[in-house]
Amino acid sequence: MGIEFAADNYVTTQLRKVVNWARRSSVWPMPFATACCGIELMATGGSRYDISRFGAEVFRFSPRQADLLLVAGRVAVKEMPVLQRIYEQMTEPKWVISMGACASTGGVFDTYAVVQGIDQFLPVDVYVPGCPPRPETLLEGVMALQRVIDTDGLPPTGTKREPLGLSIEPTHTPRPQPVPLTMGNS
Repeated sequence: MGIEFAADNYVTTQLRKVVNWARRSSVWPMPFATACCGIELMATGGSRYDISRFGAEVFRFSPRQADLLLVAGRVAVKEMPVLQRIYEQMTEPKWVISMGACASTGGVFDTYAVVQGIDQFLPVDVYVPGCPPRPETLLEGVMALQRVIDTDGLPPTGTKREPLGLSIEPTHTPRPQPVPLTMGNS
């Protein structure tokens, strides 16, 4: 954390480091989950992956109590104004993670009814790839956001913060498919 001196029950450090540590260690996400990415988001909160190790276990369903918007899955055009209103109601500083191919680029749903990337309407800080992304990849996205929060200062007052636009690398490689089954004498 940056403890500079500790003796005789006194600890000195910088206020900025303490504030950034507290902000990093208590990121409260607001889930906006649809389809299969929502299931992976639920698995991330389970005991196997345990997102609470990173201080993000308190899923808030009120935008005024959350500072991280987790958009997981496809977003319909009719849902976009609701998502924008949720983002506007969140207090500063706030961050956005786009989870999965559908939220980031529209995925396989190249139709008029699905938004082709939420970054057209919201400032996205971290892109988590995959269809659906594994829970480890989402945890890596949260940790990347925490590293940025830890090094940033408080946001400037009166100006809009630029989105980070970080892209996380997949954390696994798919195994080769099994050998095809042959029948008969061939």
